[in-house]
Formats: sequence, C-alpha cells, structure tokens
Amino acid sequence: MADTLHFKTGDGARIAYRLDGPEDRPVLMLSNSIATTFHMWDGQVPELAKSFRVLRYDFRGHGGSDAPAGAYSLDRLGRDVLELLDFLGLARIHFLGLSLGGFVGQWLGIHAPERIDRLILSNTSQHLGPASYFDEQIRNVLAASDLSATADMFMRNWFPASMLDGQSTTVEPFRAAILAMSPQGLAGCFAAVRDADLRRPISLITAPTLVIGGEDDKVTLANHSEAIAATIPSAKLLLLRGVHLLNVERPEEFMEAVLGFLGAARDSKAVVPNHFAGALQAIG
Repeated sequence: MADTLHFKTGDGARIAYRLDGPEDRPVLMLSNSIATTFHMWDGQVPELAKSFRVLRYDFRGHGGSDAPAGAYSLDRLGRDVLELLDFLGLARIHFLGLSLGGFVGQWLGIHAPERIDRLILSNTSQHLGPASYFDEQIRNVLAASDLSATADMFMRNWFPASMLDGQSTTVEPFRAAILAMSPQGLAGCFAAVRDADLRRPISLITAPTLVIGGEDDKVTLANHSEAIAATIPSAKLLLLRGVHLLNVERPEEFMEAVLGFLGAARDSKAVVPNHFAGALQAIG
C-alpha cells in the first residue's frame, strides 16, 4: 500500500499516515523531526520495507495532517500514535523516532511500554530549553508573512554547510516542505517541545533501546544523546559524524546501525556490523 491514508483522533484531528512493505512482517513505525513530513524517510523506506511493514505518519500540524489551533502537548502527540495503532489493530511495534519523533518515542517507552518492542531514539533530547527560546519561535512563525526565515534556521540546524552550498536536490525538498507548512501547526509543535521534560521518567523505559546522536548536532547535542543512553537502563549509544538529520546526511551508516539493532529482533543469530560493535556498548 503506497497511498496516503487518514484517520481521525479522539479530539477530531485528521492524521495522515502511510504503510509500505509486506503485511506479514513486523511493524516498524517511523516518526519525524519537527517541520518535516513523513517524506523525511523516503530514502530509507525501500530498504526497510524489505524486512518490515513500515508505518509513517505526519504530526498534527504537519504535512497532510490537520493543524488544530492552540499549543500541542507531548502527551497529545503520544496519544495520536497510540490511537493510530489502535485504529490499525497493531498491538506491538518497533519505533524509530528522530528529533521530535524521539521525544514521542521516549513518551511511548514510558507510558505505553507494552506497545513497544525495540526503540530507536535518534538526534533527540530529554529536555530542550530555555522556554523563552520556543516562545520567541512561536511568536515569529505566527507573525511572519512566510516561513522563509524559519526555513533558513532549520536548514542551518539540520545539515552541514557542505550540503547547503548551491542547489541540492537532497536539501531543497526539506526547505519546500517548511515553506508549505501551517504556521499554526509548527507553533503547536514548538509548544510541545518547549513543555517536554523527560529527564527523570525515561529511567522507567524497559524496551531495548538504541540512541543515535550526531557529533556535530547543533540542537540536540551529542551530550544529550549520551545523557539519554546513560539514563535508560541498558541502552546502547552510537555517535555518528554528522549534524541533525543523520538519516539524510549519513544514510548508509544510519541504516546499518538501525538494521543491525533491529536485526536481533528478527533473527537471534543477527550480529551488529563489526565496525559498530565497539560503539554500541551498553551504558550502565
């Protein structure tokens, strides 16, 4: 199934989602960065769909989903996921979340552990501040005539300068997605990040967890990834040379790490690739 579908949440928001891959495979759910759509994962889906039933969705306020008025909360974003899983009749999944998607993944690991098999948290944080920074971003996006300045900010935060020089067929679709975004939806998700603080409760996560960070990440710093891995019992940590959207900047290394970690769930004989074995050490 390659079409974009929709379902309606308990509070009436219409959420866009998509399924790829064989119906008889384990389900892997992908959750995006703020200011992106589920097309953020287009480069990974063909490979992932060989082994998994891949479920992607757009946050409320993003892409093909509705953009309700007002601030969103991490609880609401997490419940959107649970309601989608219930709608599809999916009891248990693997979950890969990057950036805001990683916040949602942490929330699910805390509040719905029975729904998560393996958890991958990429380029994310337990808490980002100060709140005044996000308040300013909310004011800016709601007051601006267009999102050009916001797009420029995100592009600098997401990609190395080498990828931003000139016209890049890889980078430009991300800019275009921001320019087409609902200011209200972006502001709503900024509020969710502003108010999220998972520093203490993630110690309750029991799912086998891989934390991936970027050594040069300017937003969710490498030490944020280290702190998450140190707090979640038996989590594994991998730092890659790169910035924020590592699935785009470092697709081969990113996919090798993801498939190596998830492979243990499909095949007890699966082994993490040799050159990652030293990096994927249990933190405890």
